[in-house]
Amino acid sequence: MKVGILGLGLIGGSLARAYSIAGHSVLAREQDASILSFAMLAGAVDGELNDETIPTCDLILLAIYPDGSARWLEQHAHQISQETLVIDCCGVKEEICRRCFPLAQRFGFTFVGGHPMAGSHFSGFKYSKASLFHGAPMVLVPPVFDDMELLQRVKDALAPCEFGSFSVTTAQDHDRMIAFTSQMPHILSNAYIKSPTALEHKGFSAGSYKDLTRVAWLNPQMWAELFLENRENVLRELDYYIESLHAYREAIRQEDLDTLTALLEEGKRRKEEVDG
Repeated sequence: MKVGILGLGLIGGSLARAYSIAGHSVLAREQDASILSFAMLAGAVDGELNDETIPTCDLILLAIYPDGSARWLEQHAHQISQETLVIDCCGVKEEICRRCFPLAQRFGFTFVGGHPMAGSHFSGFKYSKASLFHGAPMVLVPPVFDDMELLQRVKDALAPCEFGSFSVTTAQDHDRMIAFTSQMPHILSNAYIKSPTALEHKGFSAGSYKDLTRVAWLNPQMWAELFLENRENVLRELDYYIESLHAYREAIRQEDLDTLTALLEEGKRRKEEVDG
């Protein structure tokens, strides 16, 4: 299989390594020529994804920011073979699916929205690894939901990544859920670490601090774009959280032990409930 990959950051680089190790031919497009050269020296990439090689790809994976992925597909859709499967790996789905489903229908190739639920607080090709997706969930947004042959085709195409499970949903439901499970934790972690007290934490912090602050170390440009593309869902989750924080603050301010205990008990029960 010949695989084209747009972008060689953490996700794109890890995809390249996974497919290369599995024995597939990997072509890549990367704005930074030095990164592309390094990926080729590392054996993760065999050549450049360009006007000449795009039509030869069996699978194309879009692994840059959502707007950039959609714009690249808009510019190159006419060069993609009708036998090609295109999957994006972006963190939000509504905008890219809205723009890319019609392109696939117009030019005859197959486009499926995708979101590998794996990553790291580090970014860039140097942190990529072939095992990044091993056992991880993969969320799929297909153009239709009753095409079992298409879903099997997607699973087969993604086999070198060794995902642990596949979920199928709509772009709207994906973005609603991801605002809570992914985007909110990054906002909360990034905001929490801004306390002046953080500068004095050494010697006073343990697992809870590390867990809460791990994703404060993020790619600012990428996450800012993701938050804005999923604006309404993120604002709704922020409102829920701010309302809850206000309740805790008032209970502490008023030294209301009963209310504070009840709030903590409610949170504990919810954790037990959502984790089964």
